[in-house]
Amino acid sequence: MPFRPSGTTLAALLRRPLFRAVAAAVAVLAVGASLVLAGNTARDNSGSGNPSAPAMEAAPAQDPDYRPAYHLTPDQRWMNDPQRPFLIDGVWHYYYLYNADYPEGNGTEWYHATSTDLVHWRNEGVAVPKFRNGLGDIETGSAVVDAEGTAGFGKGAVIAVLTQQHDGVQRQSLFYSTDKGYSFQSYGQNPVMENPGAEHWRDPRIVRDDANNQWLMLLAEGHKIGFYTSRDLKQWTYVSGFQQDGLGILECPDFFQLDIDGDPAKRTWVLAASANGSAEGRTTGLAYWTGSFDGKGFRAEGGHQWLDGGPDFYAAVTFDDPRLPDAERKASRHAIGWMNNWAYARELPTEDWYGAASVVRDIRLESRGGRPALVSAPTPSLQSLEGEPAQIPGGGLADGQALPVPDSGAFKADVELVRPVDGTGEARLLLQSGGAAYATIGYDFRTGRAFVARDGDSMARGDAKTGQGQPDGPAPDPAYREARAVEARPAGDTVHLTAYVDRSSVEVFVAGQTLTSLVFPPAGQREARLEAEAPVQLKGGTVTPLAGIR
Repeated sequence: MPFRPSGTTLAALLRRPLFRAVAAAVAVLAVGASLVLAGNTARDNSGSGNPSAPAMEAAPAQDPDYRPAYHLTPDQRWMNDPQRPFLIDGVWHYYYLYNADYPEGNGTEWYHATSTDLVHWRNEGVAVPKFRNGLGDIETGSAVVDAEGTAGFGKGAVIAVLTQQHDGVQRQSLFYSTDKGYSFQSYGQNPVMENPGAEHWRDPRIVRDDANNQWLMLLAEGHKIGFYTSRDLKQWTYVSGFQQDGLGILECPDFFQLDIDGDPAKRTWVLAASANGSAEGRTTGLAYWTGSFDGKGFRAEGGHQWLDGGPDFYAAVTFDDPRLPDAERKASRHAIGWMNNWAYARELPTEDWYGAASVVRDIRLESRGGRPALVSAPTPSLQSLEGEPAQIPGGGLADGQALPVPDSGAFKADVELVRPVDGTGEARLLLQSGGAAYATIGYDFRTGRAFVARDGDSMARGDAKTGQGQPDGPAPDPAYREARAVEARPAGDTVHLTAYVDRSSVEVFVAGQTLTSLVFPPAGQREARLEAEAPVQLKGGTVTPLAGIR
């Protein structure tokens, strides 16, 4: 049969005024694939801090069509911001903001999950409960291992410094754990930082600055990131601020070092913050700057870049593996984000559970276009979830080609596309339900852009509450319907595109760039299909089923 474009093309998207602004603002982004965070396999609601508690059978998913197979989600109720994981005795400790009272009540607390491989997770229950010390709910912050006991709670104590908000006032409080992060106590002299009268004063990120023998804190202060130093994690001194206008209210800062191109002589600081890119025709995401740090202040060398080109990668945190030698720790690090967007987070069509974490990614700094940029690739640890791959034969795609996707709806598609001689043409991976495309993943050789469109899914069509094609649900925020694109130009003559597809999300990786997007298929048999405009050729590919973790 002749080629008929049944998916959304990038050219068609560019004819939309708002998308033209998106495309014009796209910079070289960076990120990558890595360890997949699996769903919850056990739960201990007692908060007893028992690391040997037996695993319990997870509650049956109330939403079998949308509950992710291999992404971390709460067993029930609400999750949002991830809190940076740390490692003790071979166990990763990860916390995320959790609201057991959603949607009836407000207030978050820290929910605890553990893992030995950043793939399979065990729920341990609430570690820092809300509304216990009179200072409000428990919001975003940082947990660090105080190896030398500088805070006075013993060597190896876990110290969490986080925002508490009461009557609209944000303060920073300290909680400590002497059982390796399973339970925390509120410090008796909280708050350790009293609000100086600022409206936005939150999300402390704690970093150990060994070069200056001090602790470093970054605070999100509206359009500024404040830098503070301390010797004991209790008394903090303001030392500088990094002002950045045009990106809305900054949140969830991060600060770390990486070596450009793996060269220790090119060790560089990276400052990141969750931001609003609407002035650039984007949605919210993680912006970052590269530059230098003198122990007090950060100086950016160039403008900001973005860590992910999709609409649903927010409040991300990064972390490294302390078991590795310094050169390896500075060569790459992990990253994980909240797979959602505040523009429509409360409108999603899931039942009883709300929110998911992205896959964990390994990020690196590479020289690209005359400046350092964050890039990444899937981590080998993800292979623990992979089943037997099905081969996709090479050849022309003008007539389209159905892919052998698993019934579970959880798989990885790898395709290698040959650059046409004339440099034009477009390839598309269509995710289908009932024979119609609900999401389109594409690559346009002419513009060098990868893109994701979801204007055919249940949310975009307004039938998300029923999934039956009846537009009786609330209309989503316009930001949901906008396609997103990222410049991704490989050095060679082929484009290797990898798409991690789960039951309600896609994460696309191409040439070190990523696009993370929620997608909600309408009811029907789920399928996938490759199509292309001639003369695009497929060199080959695979479809690999990914195991669920629940």
